[in-house]
Amino acid sequence: MLELSEVEVVGVVGAGTMGAGIAQVAATAGYDVVMRDIEAEYVENGLDSIDSSLGRLDAKDALPAEPETIRDRITGTTELAELAAADVVVEAAVEDMDSKKGIFADLDAAVNDGVVLATNTSTLSVTEIASATDRADKVIGLHFMNPVPVMDGVEVVVGERTSSEVVDFAHAFAEDLGKETWESDDKPGFVTNRILMPWINEGVRAFDEGVADKGDIDRGMKLGTNVPMGPLELADHIGLDVVLNASETLHEELGDRYKPAYLVKRKVAAGDLGKKTGEGFYKYD
Repeated sequence: MLELSEVEVVGVVGAGTMGAGIAQVAATAGYDVVMRDIEAEYVENGLDSIDSSLGRLDAKDALPAEPETIRDRITGTTELAELAAADVVVEAAVEDMDSKKGIFADLDAAVNDGVVLATNTSTLSVTEIASATDRADKVIGLHFMNPVPVMDGVEVVVGERTSSEVVDFAHAFAEDLGKETWESDDKPGFVTNRILMPWINEGVRAFDEGVADKGDIDRGMKLGTNVPMGPLELADHIGLDVVLNASETLHEELGDRYKPAYLVKRKVAAGDLGKKTGEGFYKYD
């Protein structure tokens, strides 16, 4: 079984917001990183995002090394074969079961037998993803919180056949990246989204039904429950498309208490996805 001390190269599949963030924290922790995506443009965008993030953290004296040193540990690629050198791989691609199973089948063939394969899925079954491989005992969920370089938490999700050794390794690996962990069984939504999605959707419904304006809903939840963001502000931060996708998955699995709010659907249809598009429930520069 792979020991944490043996890990030198971390593979990351996906160079979007989550993949780039995971690559950044792994490089910051001292690992060499290979970040792969399907298009060179996506890879370059991910590397640009990492440069910007490192610059912001450096300005706050929040990095253990020079940003150039950290950035030089990250290699971007479109070639799956370049992940063959990885000792552990974290997948952070599109939140779609068929896509993830295809990626894991390809990874299973591309990397060494002892390599742990982790998925950053926020709602999908780790057990079903693992079924696309011949190493279900070495597949686990590592659900990083967004934005990865800033948020402290990682949810460790244990699939039906995940070995106890891999569970221990996943906790140790996440902690070595500077994160704190909690553990969830492989049930729909895990701990975080099972609780978070109804909270966000009920906040949106309260706004849509005129209970209060959006500012007072968010302010009331922040002051009343000591959370850093209210439900509408957090939805914008996560991305309304991500909220809708997660809510629809949970609605299908768990029933009407997870039905997505109509206003979330309408804003996604309009292309107003939150901070990443400049407008959601609020407007952003």
